[in-house]
Amino acid sequence: MCQLFAGQDPKHYTPVTRRIRLNGQSTSIRLEASFWCIIDDIAMSQGMTTPKFISTLHSEVLELHGEAHNFTSLLRCAALVYMGQNNPSSLAAE
Repeated sequence: MCQLFAGQDPKHYTPVTRRIRLNGQSTSIRLEASFWCIIDDIAMSQGMTTPKFISTLHSEVLELHGEAHNFTSLLRCAALVYMGQNNPSSLAAE
């Protein structure tokens, strides 16, 4: 079983940094390549570019919670929620 996880191609978990603007300020976000692929898919499904989706999500988090604690973790969890919606038997869908 662990071979399934341990044997994956390292390019999938290589960290990738992208520079984007959040609320007019330039920042960088570092996520594993696999998470960027999912975030790109989410953005496309919403009819947005990835930077626009991330900026919109960030603004909504600020509106709901006042600040965005650990925004990169929120992006990873958003990817899991999205994947869970596409695979109802996964834990992320619960």
